[in-house]
Amino acid sequence: MQRRTFLKRGVAFATSIGAARYASAIAPQDAQARGRQVIPFDHNWLWAKSSDTAATEPGFDDSAFAPVILPHSNVFVPWHNIDQLSYQFVSTYRKHFTLPEELQHHRIFIDFEGVMVSAKVWLNGEEIGEYAGGFTPFSFELTGNVFFDKPNVLAVQVDSREQEDIPPFGYELDYLTYGGIYRQVSLRAVPKTHIADLFAYGQNVMSESPGLTAAVTLDRSAGDTESPEVIELSLLDQDRELGTVSKRLRSADLKAETINLSLSDLKGIQRWDVDSPRMYCVRVRLLRKGIVLDETTRLIGFREAVFTPEGFRLNGRIIKLRGLNRHQSFPYAGPAMPARVQRRDAYILKHELKCNVVRCSHYPQSRHFLDACDALGLLVIDETPGWQHVGDSNLWRDRYLDNTRRMIERDRHHPSIILWSIRINESRDFHDLYVRVNKLARSMDSTRQTTGVRYFQESELLEDVFSMNDFKFPLKAPNHPLYLNTEFVGAEFPVRPGDDNARHQEQILRYAEIYNQIAGDKAFAGGLGWCAFDYQTHADFGSGDHICYHGVMDTFRQTKPAAGFYRSQCPPEEEAVLEPGFHFAENDQPGGLEHAVICSNCESIRCSIKRGEAWHHVIDLSPDRSRYPHLAYPPFFLTLPDGNDDWGDLKLEGMLRGSVAITRTLSAKGIDQKLVVAADDSQLVADGMDATRITMTITDEYGARRPLSNDPLEIALEGPALLLGTPMLALVAGTAAIWVRTTTKPGTIRLSIKHAIFDTQTVTINSVASDARET
Repeated sequence: MQRRTFLKRGVAFATSIGAARYASAIAPQDAQARGRQVIPFDHNWLWAKSSDTAATEPGFDDSAFAPVILPHSNVFVPWHNIDQLSYQFVSTYRKHFTLPEELQHHRIFIDFEGVMVSAKVWLNGEEIGEYAGGFTPFSFELTGNVFFDKPNVLAVQVDSREQEDIPPFGYELDYLTYGGIYRQVSLRAVPKTHIADLFAYGQNVMSESPGLTAAVTLDRSAGDTESPEVIELSLLDQDRELGTVSKRLRSADLKAETINLSLSDLKGIQRWDVDSPRMYCVRVRLLRKGIVLDETTRLIGFREAVFTPEGFRLNGRIIKLRGLNRHQSFPYAGPAMPARVQRRDAYILKHELKCNVVRCSHYPQSRHFLDACDALGLLVIDETPGWQHVGDSNLWRDRYLDNTRRMIERDRHHPSIILWSIRINESRDFHDLYVRVNKLARSMDSTRQTTGVRYFQESELLEDVFSMNDFKFPLKAPNHPLYLNTEFVGAEFPVRPGDDNARHQEQILRYAEIYNQIAGDKAFAGGLGWCAFDYQTHADFGSGDHICYHGVMDTFRQTKPAAGFYRSQCPPEEEAVLEPGFHFAENDQPGGLEHAVICSNCESIRCSIKRGEAWHHVIDLSPDRSRYPHLAYPPFFLTLPDGNDDWGDLKLEGMLRGSVAITRTLSAKGIDQKLVVAADDSQLVADGMDATRITMTITDEYGARRPLSNDPLEIALEGPALLLGTPMLALVAGTAAIWVRTTTKPGTIRLSIKHAIFDTQTVTINSVASDARET
């Protein structure tokens, strides 16, 4: 494929060159047309880098527009050296669609999950509405403008420029926002009187017979001749009904802001926990003469999560929080990655980094990411959009309050969320504004505490939990009874993946020192390092290539040595961990290999050196409990007794209860031996919006990464998929990654990775037919 063709396809995410340009009729979800229909609206969009006002008219000639599938980024995003102005333009999306006549008695809404930065929407040439804000969802009603007897044309003009009256903009910003309709869209057809919102949560969850409370908001149209007569609340475990209550609706109920329903004395409820994230389904129905007029559901968990002076308590036990911050950006697509990729980040944080908490810095993130946190048992701090700056205008501040409202309304059913972070990150005190936002949050959700992340301890506390970004060591002593450290290490100590042993070791030990302090003082509820993954940023920040190398993983989600420290803090019963924090090479650092850090949760480490074909034992290591007395699993330190005079392959054996639990071996040869290529998933869905990562790593003969390898690779793609990456790229510290995204055609996807020395490696992925209803 020629590079120009590749880039055109990469920007557009087109399904194919000959993709159908218009959507056919959308079939209702089932034969019962009176009920709610939620129709995926992600396919068959047309896009152009154009702000032509004529493009909002239904008769506009859009034959030159590119076919795209959502989520969509308005530019191809290189993994580093991105121009922060490259995505800041106005572009136009158009979608042709028809609706079945069965829905003509419904009210029709369009729901956008995220558009960066602001959007104006037209239907059949009539402006429907506009919304300013890139991180929160919004909806418009189409009822009075949609056709059922002929095709419709929806047009969206997306302004992706940084606009000073929209949070988080107005001053400098340490992250990129990108552009486009980067999250999903759906069409919602509902009865004239329907359920507009549902907030359900457990009551008395620590008892043997907990209850359930549901606040239901109705949207009632004037003149509705088929108003519901009964509202019904049910709790379901899979398909099994655990309890149901119904209420006959009176005229006062239909006019009320909310209707409250409850279930009590629920037996056998299992609590949601980090180790057993049990979920239940809450269902609310509106009925008339026994017929379901409207129905909606939420997945919830029963748990007690509260910050106390003794620390964070989950279901009655104290858990010391250990986690990282996450930005939603990826190479090549920015934040416009589909559900599977978003969920993968939660898996990495939980299972590869062994975190028990993540902070959504500094904005609400993909619902797919939060759904995965629920399913995996990963605790979440959800945060309103912002970064240091609070705008002077009433418009900016009203939008900040609206962002916070929308975040809470969207996310409050997630059991994983334990705190609302509602203050603009690292801002100064704004008393009146922050009084308002706390009142708003508490009125919307009385089940969770609030926090506000600041960088100075003299700050006024209006929230429940005092959260502090502190990049010094030792950390400042807590000055409030509910105290959480939310950022440390990374921003003050960036580390590139290819940096030398000394710098990587320093990053590891900074984390070890801080977590040792946190573990030794119950006044700290815990701490979250800055941050999980390297991320793209503005020219004001970063390391000269618009990358903040603050992560314990690189931007490709590949580990740096500091990731080994996080991994090592899980109990060995969960997984035995042994992670050398160094590149093993003779004379790689002054004085040879001395005091080299190893992160492990083993009881001891047996070290051996290979001479010829034989291994000989050289030293046994114990964790350094004198320096780190409060860490459950302190680092180990290796100095070879005979230094470089006794040099050879190094074998590390992690011992538990007298037996070898895990072995890591490192080559002393200093020779690249293998190209290892792997896909995160072997099967994808041919819906045009599924994707997976393919990693490429140079290793020694034992499988350890060779961080001094920066060789070029050639990538060839065959089959029904798009390459999210470049067909030629260079390894960075021995590794790199690309993603592939499916088209709407099933089949076999084959990637061939060519290296100048090693054999070409091939990965095969099966793309299976989708059952999506939208065509």
